[in-house]
Amino acid sequence: MIEGRGTGLTADPWATLRGLTHARIGLGRTGDALAGREVRALQAAHAAARRAVHATLDPARLALGEPFIEVKSRAPDRGVFVRRPDLGRRLRAQDATRLPHAPCDVVFVIADGLSALAAARQAPGVLEAVRVALPEWTIGPVIVAHNARVALGDEIGALIGARCVVMMIGERPGLSAADSLSLYLTWGPRIGRMDSERNCLSNIHAHGGMNHDEAAFRLAGLLRGARALGRSGVALKDDSMSARLPPATP
Repeated sequence: MIEGRGTGLTADPWATLRGLTHARIGLGRTGDALAGREVRALQAAHAAARRAVHATLDPARLALGEPFIEVKSRAPDRGVFVRRPDLGRRLRAQDATRLPHAPCDVVFVIADGLSALAAARQAPGVLEAVRVALPEWTIGPVIVAHNARVALGDEIGALIGARCVVMMIGERPGLSAADSLSLYLTWGPRIGRMDSERNCLSNIHAHGGMNHDEAAFRLAGLLRGARALGRSGVALKDDSMSARLPPATP
C-alpha cells in the first residue's frame, strides 16, 4: 500500500494486476510479516487442497440419471493411492473380469484422481453437454472409478472395446481451486499407452476456469479430430478456437 500524493488516501498499486490472476501477488503486510488475513487465506486454501486429495467419490452424488458401472484400481485406499501411483493405473482383478465387452465409439470414465470433489462437481455437467455435441457417436456405459490415475482408462477402454476413452479426472488441487477437472482423451486405448499419445483439457472449474459447455465443445472437436486422424496425442491439435473465427474477408 502507498499513500496517494495530495489526497490523503491510500492506493493499491497491485490492484489491477491482482484482478488478472489467482496468484498471490502484492500481499498485504503488517510490519515485517504478512497480514493476518493473508495467512488465514493461505491456510484455508491449503486445508481445502488436503481435504480434496483425501476425499472419496460418492457415485450417488453424481446424479447421473443413468446406469453406471463402479470399479476400483489396485490401490486399496487413499493412503496407498497417494503413495503408489502405479497401483492406481491398473484395475483390481475382480473388476477387470466383470467389465462388459460393449464395443462403442467412446467410453467416459468419471474418476476421483486427486480431487473427488472436482469429479463430483464438474464431470456430470461436462458429460451431459458432450453427449448433446456428439449425437452421431455410440457411447459406452459410464464408468465410475475409485483411486484412479489417468492410465486406468486405457485398461477400461480396451476391455470394453471402445475406440476412444475419455478420463474425466480430478486434478491435483492448487491453492486457488481444489475442484478442478481434467479431461484426458486416448484413441485406441490399451495398457502401455504413453502420455504423448493423449490429449488433455484442464482447469475446468467455476473459479475463472473453463466452464462445462466450453469444455464439451473443445472435447467434441478433439474427438472428431482423433477419429479423422486415427490417433490422439502430439499429432492431434485443438483447433476449436480457430473454428469459431469468422471467415476472412477477401
